[in-house]
This record gives sequence, C-alpha cells and structure tokens, in this order.
Amino acid sequence: MSQNLYEDFAGRYDLFHSGFDDHDPLELAFFRRLFAENQVRSVLDCACGTGKHLHLFHLLGCEVVGSDTSAAMLAQAEKNLSACGLDLPLHQVDYRELPQYFDRQFDAVACLSSSIHHMPNETEAANAFKSMLGVLRPGKILVLTQGTTDKQWQEKPRFIPAINQKDFTRLFVIDYLGAGARYNILDIFHSDELCDFKVWSVEYPRMYLKNDQERLLKTAGFKVVDAYGSYDFEAYDSETSRRLILVARK
Repeated sequence: MSQNLYEDFAGRYDLFHSGFDDHDPLELAFFRRLFAENQVRSVLDCACGTGKHLHLFHLLGCEVVGSDTSAAMLAQAEKNLSACGLDLPLHQVDYRELPQYFDRQFDAVACLSSSIHHMPNETEAANAFKSMLGVLRPGKILVLTQGTTDKQWQEKPRFIPAINQKDFTRLFVIDYLGAGARYNILDIFHSDELCDFKVWSVEYPRMYLKNDQERLLKTAGFKVVDAYGSYDFEAYDSETSRRLILVARK
C-alpha cells in the first residue's frame, strides 16, 4: 500500500461522516454487543485512517491502538482525537507486518471500510489476514467491513451518491476494471460564499467479496467466519445485502 495514497485526501476524509464523534447508533450497538459477547477489552484498528472508529471503540471502554500506512491520515487522526481530549497510541505500520511491529496480542483486530481491497492479489490478502491473526489472542476476533457486496458487484452501478448536505455533496463515480475498480470521488462545495469541487481517486486492484474473503481467512488460519449484511446482525444475502460484515475467530 502506498503511504502517500491518502495524503491529499486526509483533511477531507471526515466529510464522509456527520461528525467525528457522532456515530451511527446501529454501528455503535453492533460493536457494543459483539465486543460484550466476545469479552473484547483491547482493540487494534489496523487501518484506522483518521481515527473515527478509535473514538467509537474508546466509547465502548476498550483499550484502543491505531495503525495505518499513511502518515497524513495518522496526523489527521491525532488532530481529531486531541480535539476530543484523547491521546491514543498511533503507529505507522503496514497491516501485513503487524507481528513484526507489535510484541503483544489483542482481543480484537478491526480492518474496516474496504481497507482489505488495497491488497493487489490473493497472496497478499492472505498474508494480511495471517498478520492480523498473529496479533490476536486465541479465540478472539477479526472484524472486516465494506460497502462493496455481491449485489453491487453484479449490478455495477456507475454512480453512487455518498453524501448530500446543505453545503457539501460527495459522489462516487466508479470505473469497473476487470477484477478491480477505480473509485473517483467528486466533492462539491456549494454555498452562498463558495462554489467549488475537488476530485480524488483510489484504485482497488482486486475487489474481495464474501466467498473470496471467507476462503482466504480460512487459508490464513481462522477457524470460524460469520457474515452479516447489516449492523442488525442479519445474515448476509448475496442477492440483497448492501453491506458486508465479516467476523472471523482465531
């Protein structure tokens, strides 16, 4: 993964959310139940970006550690967390190299928001999962989330509206490239004082859907993989689900 991939985007990334410390109640309830059922007290978010989920996990009373390959995203995470009065440990490390960097294990590892799609091929994705397995305590869990589902991949929509607020709109314009995809992100700023736009792109060389990830997780050594289609814990359905959540157990 390129360390500079998000450098120009880090400051605008949080526009994905209504507020850094304003969390989706369903997502918050999902992690509260999941962590309670699995006695999770320590969490490594290994693709933490600007730190929003670090804040969420802290709210749940967990010991929280964040890592990412992007120095710009980590700097934004530090700024965001500091504004909330938090000083959480942040590390610049590739999630394929976690056991070489951390000399401890966690009750949960999180790899969220389609971060696994940065892996260029199945060998590297399996290496990433082995790395995540290596910093998990026995019996504990890895959590993966993404918006790209079997339904989206079959339908291949070109345009996906992501955000529409009074002064700001974000639109995904997707180029499907064989087994991968390029997400062109159009940010439009519109108000009485400002009319402007910025365009940014991220290319995923390989999109990993449910069956791909389940197979690679088991190849990496995970014993059980549960798949959900929403934060309500409903079972994943390849024809209807608009979200993919995987919980893999060491």
